[in-house]
Amino acid sequence: MTRITFILGGARSGKSRYAETLAAKHPGRKTYIATAEALDDEMRARIAQHRAQRGNGWDTIEAPLDLVGALERSADLMLIDCITLWISNLMHHKCDVEREVEKLCAALKSKAKVVIVSNEVGLGIVPDNQLARAFRDEQGRANQRLAEIADDVIFVAAGLPLVLKKSQPKPARAKTARSSPADKA
Repeated sequence: MTRITFILGGARSGKSRYAETLAAKHPGRKTYIATAEALDDEMRARIAQHRAQRGNGWDTIEAPLDLVGALERSADLMLIDCITLWISNLMHHKCDVEREVEKLCAALKSKAKVVIVSNEVGLGIVPDNQLARAFRDEQGRANQRLAEIADDVIFVAAGLPLVLKKSQPKPARAKTARSSPADKA
């Protein structure tokens, strides 16, 4: 697994399940950083479903606003789910989203292994109100910034992963051939 894996897709595309499956293969201590808040029965049910789906073996940090603080904790692998709800929370609390995304990107550069989940919200119609358009724009810019620093970027549609960006393995050092006296003749 690469250092930063960014997984995005539409609602109910299978992106969280894919991220959890990918992360489960990683040995060591895993931390799930959840950005959702259980503000109603439907969201409580979604959170319960996610917890049951990933099973035991995970530490969980609830970080609806302070992702950078959550990343300061130690783990062999961290999974952030999801950037979309985090941005919604930031906007609701009137935070500077661009500044928070930049702080997150800086913090991610020092982490060993991180899987990040986000929604792709720019594939539909233009929203009919200013708040929804502002959210779509903030989400799109955040996705671009995270994709830029990620080693791997995977788009999930209908549960199927499509690799958009793949880190390149470091090339092996070429062996230099030594010439023999016969080569000089």
